[in-house]
Parts: sequence; C-alpha cells; structure tokens
Amino acid sequence: MATDLRTHVATRHIEDASVPRPVVFSLDGLEVAYGGHRAVRDVSMDIHEREITAMIGPSGCGKSTVLRCLNRMNDLVPGARVSGRVGYRGQNLYAPDIDPTEVRRRIGMVFQKPNPFPKSIYDNVAYGLRFDTGGNARLRGSALDDRVEEALTGAALWDEVKDKLKSSGLALSGGQQQRLCIARAIAVRPDVVLMDEPCSALDPIATARIEDLMMKLANEFTIVIVTHNMQQAARVSHRTAFFTADTDSEGERHGRLVEYDATEQIFNRPADRRTEDYISGRFG
Repeated sequence: MATDLRTHVATRHIEDASVPRPVVFSLDGLEVAYGGHRAVRDVSMDIHEREITAMIGPSGCGKSTVLRCLNRMNDLVPGARVSGRVGYRGQNLYAPDIDPTEVRRRIGMVFQKPNPFPKSIYDNVAYGLRFDTGGNARLRGSALDDRVEEALTGAALWDEVKDKLKSSGLALSGGQQQRLCIARAIAVRPDVVLMDEPCSALDPIATARIEDLMMKLANEFTIVIVTHNMQQAARVSHRTAFFTADTDSEGERHGRLVEYDATEQIFNRPADRRTEDYISGRFG
C-alpha cells in the first residue's frame, strides 16, 4: 500500500479507538437533499464519546453536509430536507419535540474561517453565557469572569490575552481568532464540538497549535472534524470516515460514505480500494 501517511498515525489512536466508548451519534440511512438534488445518501455510522472523528474525501462528497446535520444547521438552508435517522444519545435529533436552539447549545460549531464578533475578546466568549446557560440563572460578575477565563484557558489562549480582554477580538491573529472561536464554543460547556475545516485558513504553526488543542479538548468533549488535510486526520483523529461522490444510473451525483473505521485501519489497511486510491493520491 503506497502511502506516506501511515507513519503519522499515532499509537495512542490505535489503542484509544479499540476501547469501547459510549455512542453519541448514531446515523442510520441519512440522506440530505437540497431542493430536488440529493447531496448525500445512505450514511450510517456511530460516533463515539470523547473521540475525534475525522471526515475526509474530495470536494462535493457531502462531508460538511453530514457535519451540519449533527446540530441541525441544515435547518437554516432553504429547501434542505433531511431523512433517515440522526440519533443523539438515544434520541431522534429531528423529532418534532426537539428544540433546535437547545441542540446547537449542546452541539457547538467552529467554522472554516474564524468569525469572531466585532466585540472585545471578553464579550466574544461571554456572549453565549449571557443569553443561555443551559437552564441555569444567567451568569454575571465574578461567576461570568471565571467562566470566560475557564474557556480561554481551555482554548489555550488565556496567557496570550489575559491583559487585553477589552481589546477587539478582530485584532488577534488568524490562529488566535480561531482559538477565540473555540473558546466561545466551549464556554457554554457543550457536549460536542463540530469543526468544519478549522485550519484551512491558517499557517502551519497556527495549524499545529489548533491540532494540539483538539487533542487536549478530546479529553472532555466529543469532536467531529471535516478536513481536506489527510495528514491532519491521521495525526489527530481516533476514527476516520471516507466519503466520495458517485454518479447513479440516472446521472445524479451524490455523496456517499465509503468506509468508516479506526484511523490506523483506514490509513494502513483500508478495506475499500477507493479509500486506498484517495489516500495514496491516485484520485481526488
């Protein structure tokens, strides 16, 4: 099997992925359509607690579409239709009595491009805490200060910004802005953090810091990441899902899950030839 990526798969991932962990998400026959076009179909996979799950594959294969299903972000897309089942800790995430706002509080999201609010560093992190604390009384005063510090520390940013919390978040570097967005996401103490290509706009040094941060955060949060960087998936994830885009008999192109397994298995001994071809650079 001709690939240089196998050397990047850390032994801890092999060991961790072999330890049974509770299932957080259970996807069964997931299909997403935008208007009359099926963007992705037949996705079935379990995502486990306090692991990093990476979704890889060529552009247009449905990775980000599947990711957005996990916190109902596709609800905000006109004409989007989700079918099949998305289970979250045993509940149907798309059941009529499920509040999408509560879903997004428990399942946070970090986007491809850092998107801090045009507010101070402090107010960026405190924003969600002032409006929603998971049913508790709104935080204020020293309690709010403590949670902001906790989130910035968790995002490995506190030591860099503790003396300039009143400065604009937009004045930070790109890598710092992305860590600020991660701090904002974890401040409300979610269960899951979704990341859609969080390092694609960052330089290698900033990327390395985000990757180190992800591995630390996985001790506390379940993380699902979409990435085009296969080396990144190999370095940080416990499990990897490979998607590709197929054309059916009617000429319709749609994304499909090809293979999902422990990261070490996907990069060293993939079961599907299409996975091997993609990882080795023969297509995609």
